[in-house]
Amino acid sequence: MGANMLLTLLPGWLAVAGFFWILWLIQRRTGNAGIVDVGWAFGIGLLVAYYAAVLPVSPVRRILVGLVACAWSFRLGYYLFRRNVGKPEEGRYKTLREKWGNQADRNLLWFFEAQAVTVILLSLPAWVAMTNPARVFGIWDVAGVLVLLASVGGEAVADHQLAMFKRDLASKGKTCRAGLWRYSRHPNYFFEWLHWWVYVLMSIGSPYAWATVVAPLVMLYLLLKVTGIPATEAQAIASRGDDYREYQRTTSAFFPWFPREGQDGAGNQPG
Repeated sequence: MGANMLLTLLPGWLAVAGFFWILWLIQRRTGNAGIVDVGWAFGIGLLVAYYAAVLPVSPVRRILVGLVACAWSFRLGYYLFRRNVGKPEEGRYKTLREKWGNQADRNLLWFFEAQAVTVILLSLPAWVAMTNPARVFGIWDVAGVLVLLASVGGEAVADHQLAMFKRDLASKGKTCRAGLWRYSRHPNYFFEWLHWWVYVLMSIGSPYAWATVVAPLVMLYLLLKVTGIPATEAQAIASRGDDYREYQRTTSAFFPWFPREGQDGAGNQPG
């Protein structure tokens, strides 16, 4: 990446840092740090849209990659907006506030700006795909679009199935095992991760294509070991106890697979 390219991208990166500072101010007023998740999802799409507007490369490829990124970003951002804004703060952020005490606001500022850095880093695979000199709508572009449809569609279905389960008053205190949730404890995370392979496929032919593999690998590590599954499952065990422990025993944590012996598709023990 040359100096001229850096100067082209820098205003977008600075805007992202400012955007997360504004989100931090909003969370100070509302007491709900969950807005950072909304900003993270929307931020990637907005930054890639900026790339599509300013990069001096093929307009068709810019538009294609921009639409791909925004389709994923805006769907996820809208879903998180509906789930977080105006609702009680999620348990993981409450835990952080309690842990940090009087330093919570200061530490949350660093946390929000760290999310800005991840937005910038995770936008770079889209930049590689946009600057790919390969022919537009080649086989790898088509493959990328198909993976996008599978990932966005799968995540939307998983989110809808979970939302429908939670609306049923009879499900209170129970674990969702409906649809995709029978085959994975976190199908939404799986399909979110799958989306990052879109840019790997669409970058084939670029001299920087190898670098795009870092994004899905880093996301896999974060989801499995850091911010995704560990925090989510700790909350699930605290609220659902043995029912969730049985779900852990019988159901794949991440990659969809058939449930192990011990329950049927509805989560009932065999009689």
